[in-house]
Amino acid sequence: MARLRGDPPRPPPPPPPRSVAKFSRSERENLATQPDRLATQRVRALGLSFPGGLGLAAGFDKNAKGVDALAALGFSFVEVGTVTAEPQPGNPKPRLFRLPADRAVVNRMGFNNDGAAVVARRLARRRQRGRGSEIVVGVNIGKTKVVPENDVNAVLADYEKSTRLLAPHADYLVVNVSSPNTPGLRDLQAVDRLRPLLQAVRRQADAVTTGTSRVPLLVKIAPDLSDDGLVAVAELAVELGLDGIVATNTTIARDRLRSSETDVARV
Repeated sequence: MARLRGDPPRPPPPPPPRSVAKFSRSERENLATQPDRLATQRVRALGLSFPGGLGLAAGFDKNAKGVDALAALGFSFVEVGTVTAEPQPGNPKPRLFRLPADRAVVNRMGFNNDGAAVVARRLARRRQRGRGSEIVVGVNIGKTKVVPENDVNAVLADYEKSTRLLAPHADYLVVNVSSPNTPGLRDLQAVDRLRPLLQAVRRQADAVTTGTSRVPLLVKIAPDLSDDGLVAVAELAVELGLDGIVATNTTIARDRLRSSETDVARV
């Protein structure tokens, strides 16, 4: 690490050729034979029983390709996504950079994912194979980039489509309104925009899970909200009876960095 401290930020090296899906297929059987060291550490939250206290946040398994392998590694939950109603490639590469001096990364991924319909089919197949109870599987949904952020009805319809497709296969659902990499997304954190969105998602989730247990609903917020903004979202969560708040998404702050301004500007 000492050698890297003076290096300018650069994209991480290309990932090894084995994708998450390939890892899942080749390693799942071996990993599944490992003893369950977390069996005595169950956690009760959101009305759900988690095998342990350590889970994997959204952003790693965006497309529900590696849930079983990640479960075998010992994670008690995997939050799939962020998934959008329509498939999209995300922002142009390179879109992930290291700041070695700060032991930090800068990302501008842009919700690259296979789309709600494809991810829903993968989750459905997993449950059909009888692999729906080992760990908790949450699904994180966000706005499709091409949907105009100022078209309220279009935004609601976009999230409703994701909810309709994914809620039946999710142990819990997270509404992502806080990524800085989708233009206008953070504007949805304003209470006057957020209230109708969360209400629409709740109605849609209830409509497609009739006869089954109620899907817990959470909202994911940004770390850059003002104190007043945090209070407003918290009060809204109580008002609407949300099951929780996911804190937090990627920050846009660049203060207190050890990296030079020149190096930061290069990313």
